[in-house]
Amino acid sequence: MPSLGGWEWVILALIALLLFGGSRLAGVGRNTGRAVREFKEEAAALRSGAAEPVTPAAPASPASSPSPAPPASPPAPGPDADRP
Repeated sequence: MPSLGGWEWVILALIALLLFGGSRLAGVGRNTGRAVREFKEEAAALRSGAAEPVTPAAPASPASSPSPAPPASPPAPGPDADRP
């Protein structure tokens, strides 16, 4: 099986850029980097014999604030609700 040279990689990158667009490719690269980092952390934890795996802290996002509680429903009417 022949190996890919420099120009073949450039052509493949241009085709991927045309098909997916720059923002999606950036997101794929970012997610791949996170996955590789998590894999390395887990592998290091296994090698060191740690009982619990290392969990990375979730990044704080200003858009991901907790949603407000749903409005309280009115109390159910009792048996005397229709009497004046």
